[in-house]
Amino acid sequence: MSETPKIVCNNIWKIFGAYPEQTLKDLDHSLSRAEVQSQTGHVIAVKDVSFEVNTGETFVVMGLSGSGKSTLVRCISRLIEPTAGAMIIDGEDIMSYDATKLTELRRFRMSMVFQHFGLFPHRKVIDNISFGLEIRGMNKDARKTRSLEVLEKVGLDGWAEHFPRELSGGMQQRVGLARAMAVDPEILIFDEPFSALDPLIRREMQDELLNIQAEVQKTMIFITHDFLEAIKMGDRIAIMKDGVVVQIGTPEEIVTNPADDYVREFTEDVPRYKVVSVGRVMQEVSDPARIESAQRIHHKEKIDSLIDAVTDSDGPLAVIDDENCIVGEVTQTMILRAMSSRV
Repeated sequence: MSETPKIVCNNIWKIFGAYPEQTLKDLDHSLSRAEVQSQTGHVIAVKDVSFEVNTGETFVVMGLSGSGKSTLVRCISRLIEPTAGAMIIDGEDIMSYDATKLTELRRFRMSMVFQHFGLFPHRKVIDNISFGLEIRGMNKDARKTRSLEVLEKVGLDGWAEHFPRELSGGMQQRVGLARAMAVDPEILIFDEPFSALDPLIRREMQDELLNIQAEVQKTMIFITHDFLEAIKMGDRIAIMKDGVVVQIGTPEEIVTNPADDYVREFTEDVPRYKVVSVGRVMQEVSDPARIESAQRIHHKEKIDSLIDAVTDSDGPLAVIDDENCIVGEVTQTMILRAMSSRV
């Protein structure tokens, strides 16, 4: 994953009401969202939000209903017009885009996958997937070839000639994912795509998307209200409350160092060993001569991935950094203690 920002949101505001710009100009920043609504009749959906999304990153925007997460993400493509702020993609502020440039952005560089699949019921699977390519003007044979490629990628090879009504909910969502991927966008935006699915199918779709992302390395923004889904899917997570981003960090950073009580409530039931890395629990090397021949593990490996390694080893494991240098060690006792601990 590159560290070059693909998307930069600077001081984004979205106020709903008759006079949003004037409301922002006159705003008493000491007032809560409820107080502003009571006094002005305007709703602050997004309040002065700034963040960056790196190229190839999966960035999760997480929050409860009414937190502003969906409004914020729709501001990225200007499906909802921000009241104020800059929305920068590849160094260009798209707030300056006219209708033609916005259409090009949405048609060629960005795709969205929604909770409700939005498939055309009268079109077969292959035609649903190729719709964006058809809009682009791609010829029929090329559309079909590309659509069959992504259909196989999402695990629906052989279903091209079926109609959406003949597919299960999980299969329909795979078609929605394939349709978004068919146009080979630079940015994929997911708006709670799996929340309507049964738990088992939901986990399967999460795993499928993670596998696809490992291969294609797209810039992804993923909206969810489920913290367990957030820590599973995200390289980094932005947690929202009342239109404000209260914390941004990796799953490990958020679970081990929540910014406030609101975030802490989300983390209480998370098994720490699933998000905490080896580098956080390692100790200094006790026997340098012995550790040189020990099995090596990367400092970013999660604790729960090491149980077999430490069980099979009669000594400590060497912890290495990105340059393959030994920076510490972990033992079976340390890993088992971390596996049984909530902290």
